[in-house]
Amino acid sequence: MNADTIRSQHDLALAAQLMQAPEVIAINKKIAQAESQGVQGVRRKLLSTSVRLSPAMAPSLTRIAQDCMTKLGVGLPVELYAYSSPHFNAACVKPEEGRLFIMFSSSLLDSFDEEELRFVMGHELGHFIYAHHDIPVGYLLKGKTPISPDLALKLTSWSRFAEISADRAGAFCTQNLHAVARSLFKLSSGVTSSIVRFNLGDFLKQMDDMQLVDGAPGAGAPMEDWFMTHPFSPLRVKALQLFHHSQHMLPDGVDIGTLELGVEGIMTLMEPSYLESKTDASLAMRHLLFAGSLLVANANGSISEQEVAVFEKFFGQYKFREDFNYEKLREELPKRADQVVKYNAIPKRMQVLHDLCVMAKAEGKAHHAEVVILREIAHRLEIPVFFVDQLLNENPELD
Repeated sequence: MNADTIRSQHDLALAAQLMQAPEVIAINKKIAQAESQGVQGVRRKLLSTSVRLSPAMAPSLTRIAQDCMTKLGVGLPVELYAYSSPHFNAACVKPEEGRLFIMFSSSLLDSFDEEELRFVMGHELGHFIYAHHDIPVGYLLKGKTPISPDLALKLTSWSRFAEISADRAGAFCTQNLHAVARSLFKLSSGVTSSIVRFNLGDFLKQMDDMQLVDGAPGAGAPMEDWFMTHPFSPLRVKALQLFHHSQHMLPDGVDIGTLELGVEGIMTLMEPSYLESKTDASLAMRHLLFAGSLLVANANGSISEQEVAVFEKFFGQYKFREDFNYEKLREELPKRADQVVKYNAIPKRMQVLHDLCVMAKAEGKAHHAEVVILREIAHRLEIPVFFVDQLLNENPELD
């Protein structure tokens, strides 16, 4: 296993889309022009405002950096810096003249033990190896020229998944979930005193309290969460817990597709529902869900009251009609599935398949005809068909 294989699929897919956005291309050209004229001056600024930590000054931190660089395959020389601040913070600065710079606040260095610092170091190096600096979020979100809400949503969503990737790099370096969780607890709470004893289970319960009520499809996060660039710390720990129990970390761990779907489920607590979002990707998912849910419900030739209730949970009360053209929906199904594949990574496709399985289980048990349609949709979405059985969590009833 290497660092490239553990990157979040959502991070990878969204980054590829954003790199093609005209606004991102334009701002990167401006940045490149400034750098070519020697305007950047990052190292000069660091040398004048912070302290460069030589190996003699910080032997353990230097050793941690070297260990993480070896594990993650970082080939550039790295300079470490400390700056005075009461806030826990660290940052990886975009390379300049063949050097990579990592900054740590003084309070973080004073309050984190070696294993916790290893996670922070790996996390910051993760931003470099995954080329997260190639998408200048700060320039775009805080620039003089306002960007569209659609692009802002995509940028902040990507940024949160980029943090998940960086967290995985840190966890890969640390190989200690408890130390990783302690780091995130300290970062979010600011507490290091012995008067508070960290408890991983209790920390994760915060996420449980955020969970939406089961069986409420289409519910999304509050709008104020949509534009946050970092996931909430309990969500990050939960995502890392899934990562530690996956095939990335254990030979017999959970498969990668299930891991990514699990992380997607966690991150939806900060995302607008695809039933509400106006992006092309969400629209494609919504169109497939509309046709797929009706075809699944009508697989046996009629639609029950329970299935109508599920449909109206997805699309709103009174949206169901008796005169839907099922033959036309059947003809359009391949095209709708193709659009989902075009705009969405595997975990998002899994999400729509999950919601279709909710329809199949509306009457308590999926029937054979319904499972046939679900497996066809899974195939068209390029998802292994066994995932349908996994979602249904039972043997389908055979007619």
